[in-house]
Amino acid sequence: MLNSKQLSLIAATFLGLNVTASTHPFIVTDHAMIQEGQKSLSSLEIIKQEQGIIIAKVAEDEKSNLSHIAHEDHHRCGGYFAFETLAQAESFVIDSKNNDTTKAVLADYTINQEDTVTEYIAKAQELNIRSTMLKLSSFNNRYYKSETGTESQEWLKAYWTDLTKHRSDITVEFFNHSGWSQPSVIATIKGESSDVIVVGGHADSIAGWWSREKARAPGADDNASGIATITETLKVLAESGYTPKKTIKFMAYAAEEVGLLGSKDIARTFKQDGVNVVGVLQSDMTNHNGSNTDITLITDFTNEAQNNFLGNLIDKYLPELTWGRDTCGYACSDHASWTSQGFPASIPFEAKKNDMNHNIHTANDTLERMGGEANHALKFAKLALSFVIELDR
Repeated sequence: MLNSKQLSLIAATFLGLNVTASTHPFIVTDHAMIQEGQKSLSSLEIIKQEQGIIIAKVAEDEKSNLSHIAHEDHHRCGGYFAFETLAQAESFVIDSKNNDTTKAVLADYTINQEDTVTEYIAKAQELNIRSTMLKLSSFNNRYYKSETGTESQEWLKAYWTDLTKHRSDITVEFFNHSGWSQPSVIATIKGESSDVIVVGGHADSIAGWWSREKARAPGADDNASGIATITETLKVLAESGYTPKKTIKFMAYAAEEVGLLGSKDIARTFKQDGVNVVGVLQSDMTNHNGSNTDITLITDFTNEAQNNFLGNLIDKYLPELTWGRDTCGYACSDHASWTSQGFPASIPFEAKKNDMNHNIHTANDTLERMGGEANHALKFAKLALSFVIELDR
C-alpha cells in the first residue's frame, strides 16, 4: 500500500505540479501546529524545540497541508515562518528572543490631533474600498508563484502610482524577493524625519491543497479587503494633501500564505538597515463582520501599548463601534514578522478568531458572500487613518 507521501507525489504529478525540493524547507512554528502536523505530514521532522517554539523540516508537497492545518484547525492565516536553511531558522529564533519588545512603550501615544483626524476619516469611502476588492478578486488567484500573482501586484503598483502621481513626495516601488516571482509593493510618503510608520497587509491568495498556481482563489476577504483598506488610507492622505512629519510606508506583502515570506524579508531588511519603525499596523481580513464586536485587537505577538493606543483611538474617533480582544497564535499573520524584529506591531481583525470568515482559502471567498459591500472594511480604513495621523507627530 502506498503511504501518504507517495500518494501526494502521485497526485501532484497528475496535476502537473512541481514537486522538486522546497526552496524554504525549514519552518519555525509552535507546539500546537506541530502536534497537528505530526498526525498527517509524513515528511515532518522536528529539528529543535525550546519554550514552545519549534524548528522543523517539511517537504514542499506537504507544506500546503501545513497551511491547511493553520487555516482550518487553528484559524491562522500564516501559521509558520519558512526559511531556506537551518541556520536562517536558528538565527531568526535567536533574534526574536533578543528583540522581544511586546510590552514596551516605543512611541508617544498621546491623542491630540482631533481636528485633522475628524476631517480625514470623513473622506474615506466604502465604494472605493469595494471597487479595489472587486478588482483584486477578479484575478484567478494571487498565488505567489502564479502569473496572476505577479500580474495582480503589477496592477496594484500601477494603481497606487496613479493615485499619487500628483505628489512629488510619494514614490511607489517593488520590493523584489529571491526565490519567487511575486514582488511586494511599497508606497512611501516622505516625511521630515527618518522615523517610519508602516501600514501593511498581504497581497497573495491561496485555495486548496493542489494545483495552487491554477486554483480559483479570489481572496476577496483574505486579503483583498486588507489591501483595499490600505489603498483607501493612502488615497485619502494623498488626495487631501497630507504632508507627514514621519515617513509613512504602505506595503502589500508577497507570499504570506506560504510562511510569511514577503513581510519576513522586508522586516529583517529594515532591521539590518537600522530603519527606525515606530509603529506597524497590519490589515489582514477586514470585511467579514462575524462577531458582536466591530473590531478585534489581537493581543499575542503584538505590542501591548500600541494595542491600547488603538483601543483609545476607536473610543475617541469611532465611538459608535464596539471592540474587544482575542488571540491568534504564533506566526498568525505578517504582524509577527515585524514583532520578531523588535518593531511595535498590531493587527485589528474583522472578528473574533472563531467567528472569522470560513470561506477563506476557497473559491467562495468573494465579495458577494459578504453581502456585496465593504462597509465593515471602511471601519478599518478610518482606524488606519486615525492611527497614522496621531502617531505622526
